[in-house]
Parts: sequence; structure tokens; C-alpha cells
Amino acid sequence: MERNPIKELSANWQLYSMAVPGLAFFALFSYYPLLWLQVAFRDFNIMDGAWHSSWIWFDNFKFFFQSQFFFRVTFNTVYINLWFILVGTFTSVLLAILLNEIKCTRIKKLYQSALFLPFFLSWIVIGAFLYNMLGESYGTVNTLLTELGLATVPWYSEPRLWRPILVAVNTWHSAGYGVVIYLSTIVSINSELYEAAQIDGANRFQQVRSITIPHLIPTITIMVLMAIGRVFYGNFGMFYALIGDNGLLFPTTDIIDTYIFRAMRMNGTYGMATAVGLYQSIIGFAVVLLSNKLAKRYDNSMGLF
Repeated sequence: MERNPIKELSANWQLYSMAVPGLAFFALFSYYPLLWLQVAFRDFNIMDGAWHSSWIWFDNFKFFFQSQFFFRVTFNTVYINLWFILVGTFTSVLLAILLNEIKCTRIKKLYQSALFLPFFLSWIVIGAFLYNMLGESYGTVNTLLTELGLATVPWYSEPRLWRPILVAVNTWHSAGYGVVIYLSTIVSINSELYEAAQIDGANRFQQVRSITIPHLIPTITIMVLMAIGRVFYGNFGMFYALIGDNGLLFPTTDIIDTYIFRAMRMNGTYGMATAVGLYQSIIGFAVVLLSNKLAKRYDNSMGLF
């Protein structure tokens, strides 16, 4: 029998009151700002404010969709993020499996800490480090190329080089975080399965293929689904720290997030920037629903919800 909500609240008001701070936080910082989405449909004027600027409805969206930037920033965002997911997942799983094969606990902890360390570095620090490596005049790489008698590379003037660079830097930065998650899953696998496989004559590679990887698939699926949910969102801190306002690299590195930032900072077009952000959120939400549905169709236990 369903209980009356009023009676439920009155009987357990102490428990429900504990949720008030969390509900207030989300109401203030997640739901209240949604009222300002109307800026996407207005010709926003800072003097008139969001509530008194004139309505232009879908003109901001039309301007963005008809511009030369629509396809470029959308493609770059999705393409680079897919490579992040593919290379990052493969690297994290591979490193987790290799770490698990190390029997010496001290060495395993040393390698794990070394892999996890880059995750704590600021993107500003990484950007400075990368510039010292790839700087055209005094960068370490070009200096070595000069000493070897080879031609130097204008790294910060060649857009075609930067997608692989971004994928490599992102993998180096975040692989350690994934290793911790996948390694914890491997450790939780019942050791009796490996013992039984050894008795049947399976070598280490066969044990990894038949036991470790199948047990990792549910965790990999969840991690990939969570990453796909943000495939239309770029890591703004990373892109702006590594690329900045270098227009020469925009053809292959300009993403939706950096485009929105420039639209507000340089052009002051808050209405169009809000419209692009709303477009990004709607498409991202649709991708989450679609990817979750496909995962559940493959295996009902693999969905996020």
C-alpha cells in the first residue's frame, strides 16, 4: 500500500531535513541559472539586462548554424574527444593489466604513483612545459633537431600536428586516473579463477584474455558511456592553456568551448554564445540517451540508468 507523502514527511522529517542543504545547492547553482537561457533567444543588451532585451527568437542559432565555424568547431570537438576516449581507454586498460602482472608491491606502487602524478598537474604548468619542449627557437625538440643537423619544425604554426599532440598530452595526463579504476577492478577478481586456469595449463596471456578482460568489460563500458556523454564538451582548461589565442592552430583545435569563450570575451555576443552553449547541451544530452540505450540493448546490465 502506498504511503501518504504528507505522513511520510511528518514521520521522517529529521531524515529529509538532511537533504535540504544539497537541494538548496542544486536549486541555486543548477536550476536557478536555467532562467537565463532566455538570453539565447534575445538580442542581449547589457544595459537592458536579460529580462528586458528584445526577443529575436532563433536568430542567434541561425547565425551560428550558417557561419563557417559551425561545422569546424563541432567536428573538432567530437573528433578529438573520440580519439581521447579510444586512446585513453586502451592505454589505461593496458597499463592496468601490466601493473597487475608486477609481483613486487613496492615497484608496483612506485609505477602507479608515477602514472597518477600528471593528473594533479595544472594545465597551465603542462602548457608551459609543452612550450618549452616545442618552442620554435629554444624548444628542446628543435634544439635536438638542430644539433642532429635536421630541419626544425614550426610546431605552433602547423595545425595538422596538433590533434596527435593533444591526444598524446591528454593520455599522459589522465591515463593514471583510469589505471586506478581498472586496477581496482582487476584486484577484485576472484583469484580462484586464475588458479583454475593455471591448473588447466593456461599461460598469463591466456588468463588475461579469458579472465581479466571479460571482467573489465562492464567497467570499461561504464567509463566509455560517461566519456561519450561529454563528447560534445571539450576540456576548456586544457585547450586554452595549450593553444590559447593562436589562430594558426584553430582549423584543427578550435572547439565549441573555446569558440563560446571567444564570442563572449572578444565580441561580447552573449546571446549567440548562450545559444551555442544551449545547442551543445541539447546535443550532448541526446548523445547520452542514445549511447545508454545502445549499451542496454547489447547488455541490459551495462546502462548507466
